[in-house]
Amino acid sequence: MSQSFSTDLVPVSDRLEAWLCNAKPTCGDCRFHFPRCLPFHGSIERRSLAGFDLTRFASTPVSFAKFPVVAGDSEERGCIVITQLEGMRQYCQSGAMALLTAGDTTLIDSGRPWTSDCAGDCIRLYLRVPRWLVQERVRTSSLPMLPRISGKSGPGATLFRLATSLYEQAEEMNPEDGLIAVEAYLDILAGCIARPESAATKMVRCAQLRPRVEYFIEMHLQDPALCPAAIAAAASISVRHLHRLFGAKGCTVAEWIRERRLERCRTDLSDPYLRERKITDIAFGWGFSDSAHFSHCFKQEFGVSPREFRSSVSACKPHQVLQSPRTLLGAN
Repeated sequence: MSQSFSTDLVPVSDRLEAWLCNAKPTCGDCRFHFPRCLPFHGSIERRSLAGFDLTRFASTPVSFAKFPVVAGDSEERGCIVITQLEGMRQYCQSGAMALLTAGDTTLIDSGRPWTSDCAGDCIRLYLRVPRWLVQERVRTSSLPMLPRISGKSGPGATLFRLATSLYEQAEEMNPEDGLIAVEAYLDILAGCIARPESAATKMVRCAQLRPRVEYFIEMHLQDPALCPAAIAAAASISVRHLHRLFGAKGCTVAEWIRERRLERCRTDLSDPYLRERKITDIAFGWGFSDSAHFSHCFKQEFGVSPREFRSSVSACKPHQVLQSPRTLLGAN
């Protein structure tokens, strides 16, 4: 049976309290933090498949620290398989860190404390599985801490598609079919976890470093003082190395920061919850310090001025705006 909650019909002043009340049955002993002083909105949907719980969280930026509700050696100790559906999110546990983008998967040990945070809106799917069952499938009692399973290609991509299918089909499958589907999913998950890693090359190390750098930038876009020197220091690399990383992407560090800020501004300008917020306040809130410069950059990037963009968004149906504001500009 599906259980769902959305803040859409809840008054803005009551949304956080309503969210916390509905999140508690799933999250348990958890400390939340809502980093942006903007109207919060989100949804929680729970589904059950062959006795396994699937929960889909969608929300504006929210961070949390989770504390275990069972002893580490308890037979009830479980694992949470997290599939990132949209956006970018960081998960930390016992010194390990996994930065997930859309399509990626990781495994959390629910018997240990863990934290999670994000810089923007994101959607993630939780599948709760007994730890002993995962150990049985992987054939080891020592599971890796926060493995990042890429959903770009190979078994990881198959794992992602199967996870979304399990969620979508949960209410339509009977318990027998559901169990077959879950077992198939766990077999692929075990293969992804047990798959030996190849020797780390320079290219692989760069590929691992770049998402962390991009995440740091994403988390600090609102800081007008964000610059290559600060980013390099946070990543413990030289400024020259930082420039090389972004050179491989075909852009400079400054160009990347500007593009991400413009994208954040465009998202806020298309958000019906922020219609009353001034365009200048949105721009300054994402690190721009000059309104004329912001307007020039926005028009250069998207082909219309911020005011024209907001007017075109307001003229569209709400579901069109929320699904794909980018289509208003004809962007790819």
